[in-house]
Amino acid sequence: MQEKKPEMANKNPKKANLLDHHSIKHILDESVSEYVVFNGLLQLIIYTKEKNAIMFTYPPQGSYTSTGLVISSKLPRFSDDYTLSIASADPKSISAGKPVQFTKSVTQWFTKDGVLVEGLFWKDVEALINDYAGEPKKNK
Repeated sequence: MQEKKPEMANKNPKKANLLDHHSIKHILDESVSEYVVFNGLLQLIIYTKEKNAIMFTYPPQGSYTSTGLVISSKLPRFSDDYTLSIASADPKSISAGKPVQFTKSVTQWFTKDGVLVEGLFWKDVEALINDYAGEPKKNK
């Protein structure tokens, strides 16, 4: 009889070289851009022309804003502090939301072997999305 495996076990784990900050940032940025659910998602990853932006979106479905979002990240060289930001694509618009960001150590999201623990990372990303949307935090 075969043992049932959770869905996450079937996925290939994302592994980073913990001694290479570019590898860590790339894995985190790739994770953010894979699972974010916005209706009409427009994803462009152009590091050289768009500075730290890793994703652009249309306005979120059901929102009263008329501007899309810019999601950007930073991981300074020789630092373990990863910053993820969400801001309006048109900050001068009257319907632009207040920009939000978090800065946390990448050591919270990777195992000693360099495997990204996506569940922990996604808790932080979802909290940031909720902060931008102005949704109250849910206690579970």
